[in-house]
Amino acid sequence: QVQLVESGGGLVQAGGSLRLSCAASGLTFSGYSMGWFRQAPGKEREFVSAISWWSGDSTYYADSVKGRFTISRDNAKNMVYLQMNSLKPEDTAVYYCAAANLWYGSSVYQREERRYTYWGQGTQVTVSS
Repeated sequence: QVQLVESGGGLVQAGGSLRLSCAASGLTFSGYSMGWFRQAPGKEREFVSAISWWSGDSTYYADSVKGRFTISRDNAKNMVYLQMNSLKPEDTAVYYCAAANLWYGSSVYQREERRYTYWGQGTQVTVSS
C-alpha cells in the first residue's frame, strides 16, 4: 500500500532552519506531484508548497513562506524535502506531505487538498520566539 512518512520536525528557535523529509513507498513516485501542507493549533490545514511530477521543474509556494522555504524531490530515493529557513513562530504547525497523481499547472488548483490522493501522518514543527 502507499505510505508517506514525514520526518525532520522538531523544536527550533526563531530564525533557525529545519529540513523536512517525506519518504514515499508503494507508488510510482516520479509520476506524482508532491505537496506540503501544515495545520497550526486551532486552524485549518493550509497549503505550503508543491512540486511537479517527473523532473520537478515547477514549484508553487504560499505567500507566507515564499523566499524562506524550498521544496525539492529526489526520484531515485522516492523522497521529497522541504527546506525551511528563517523560521518564525507562526510557522509552528504539524506539517504533512501529500501526493497527487496530476500536476495541474495552476497554483489555484495545486493548493487544494482535494487534489491529493495520499497523505502522511505529519511531523510537528515548533518555532520558539
